Amino acid sequence: MNGWLGAVVRFIVSAFVLLFIGFILPGVEILTFTDALIAAIIISFFGYLIEGFLGDEVSPKNRGIVGFITAAVVIFAAQYFVAGMDVTLIGSLLAAFIIGVVDSFVPMELR
Repeated sequence: MNGWLGAVVRFIVSAFVLLFIGFILPGVEILTFTDALIAAIIISFFGYLIEGFLGDEVSPKNRGIVGFITAAVVIFAAQYFVAGMDVTLIGSLLAAFIIGVVDSFVPMELR
């Protein structure tokens, strides 16, 4: 699933993961599916910018740690752009961990 269809599927799956995280984690609140979808788009956009900025200078050994920290910072910052989203610092760390675990199980064709 390449191109725009793959991107749409990824955003929808990310939105459902964010809703699930908001349901199970204290410190993460996402009100509606629309809020989760907007948050997924914003998180993807900022993640893309940060990964583009870091480039290939991060070693493969440290890429997981950098990716985790980047995800936590981006999730925390996304609350300032999405009206129905409220995240604590601990909530963003836990959310980044769960998203990383879920992402490791998503087949490469859907990424």
